Amino acid sequence: MTPRRPRAAGLAALLALVLAAGCGSTGPTGAPTAPPASSPPVATESAAPTQAASPSAAASPGRPTASNCADAPAQASFSPRPIGPDDPNAALLDKIEAAVQTIRGITATKTVPRYTLDQAGLCAFLRESLNRDNPPELVAATQKLYQQLDLLPAGASLESLYLNLLTSQVVGFYDQRTKAMYVISSTGDIGPAEQITYAHEFDHALQDQKFGLGAIVGDAKDQTDRTLARTALVEGDATLLMSLWAQQNLTPAQLIQVASAVDPASQAALDAAPPILRETLLWPYTQGLTLALGAYQTSASFAGVDALWQNPPSTTEQLLHSDKLATREPAVPVAIPADLAARLGAGWKVAMEDTLGELELNILMRTGDPKAGTDPAAGWGGDRVALVEGPGGTTAAVVDTVWDTSAAAGSALGQLQQLVTVLQAAGKRASVLQPSGQRVVLISADSDATLRAVAGALGLAG
Repeated sequence: MTPRRPRAAGLAALLALVLAAGCGSTGPTGAPTAPPASSPPVATESAAPTQAASPSAAASPGRPTASNCADAPAQASFSPRPIGPDDPNAALLDKIEAAVQTIRGITATKTVPRYTLDQAGLCAFLRESLNRDNPPELVAATQKLYQQLDLLPAGASLESLYLNLLTSQVVGFYDQRTKAMYVISSTGDIGPAEQITYAHEFDHALQDQKFGLGAIVGDAKDQTDRTLARTALVEGDATLLMSLWAQQNLTPAQLIQVASAVDPASQAALDAAPPILRETLLWPYTQGLTLALGAYQTSASFAGVDALWQNPPSTTEQLLHSDKLATREPAVPVAIPADLAARLGAGWKVAMEDTLGELELNILMRTGDPKAGTDPAAGWGGDRVALVEGPGGTTAAVVDTVWDTSAAAGSALGQLQQLVTVLQAAGKRASVLQPSGQRVVLISADSDATLRAVAGALGLAG
């Protein structure tokens, strides 16, 4: 189950970069300095987790605390209010759109409709998007997979976590389905945070008109790694544009106001989210900014970023390692046996498959060892993960990986053995095997019998 394009910006962290680059710059003579790889954002960023569609999002330090979507009325409707030419904010939004087109070097070919939404409408939009783009059985299978791998607490609702996390972060978005802009506001005010968000999101509208976001990102439900890599290009482009727009159009006082303000409720929601949701939420913006900034600096313009759109990255590994990006090193194909369910017997099924990639394998390995470092999955070659379900509710997760070298596979084996210890301590039955020099397979099951059955069906028994 993969995301549709996660979209957001962590305003305080990203505007801190703008300030460091030169507060109050009046032209695109340079770009913000990229953040060190080890420095996490200090404010909220939002994007879709690896299992659902989402709107573009940006944290707003000055807005009221967002409501909890799980507590919002389920019957609330998505009823946006048009922002017409007579709206008090129309002239300001016109000005932002004109500046974004100049900075980005893309002229809009179509007028983008604008709407405002309140928090109830946002919750309704998020629910509709989740239900439309992700079959309930896929959401349920993803939740079981995460829980079987200890990526999600037992008893937690993936749908509720996702909806609540997004609601706490979203202040505006561009929806590529309706081709429209949405500003989240209960008062009608559009302050500096909302303006920056609008610049970010209008860049997504321009990207969609020029490159086609659907064609670039795709909608495959079983290619999370590729989707995250493509999303990083989409968000890195918009985050760089947003930063340049802020340099040119906000006063130093406004920049400081946004960069130093943190909504405690939004930050708390982000901090409380499991790493598999939080890190995949943040990564397209932080790593995407590094990607876009490097291309921008190489060409001294957005021409370098445009070139990335012609040959976009296809794995998170490519964005984590510049040499892999330069050669566009492809992933090694890994397949779950097509007849795995038949091998297991009557009543068994493969409920879902996906590719984790280096980024999500990093998160998985740190679940077993929080001190594993920033990239314990370095040397990743390819992988495939599956949730297997059997009679009586039996469940197993399979993570089949291939590594660039035997040494990298040995390192991965050691990291996953530590994860096995954590899984066993949590009451699961787990094992990790190295059937060949560069292949490592993790199985986590609900019982010893399930573990033996799945290992045997994979030809790994004994």
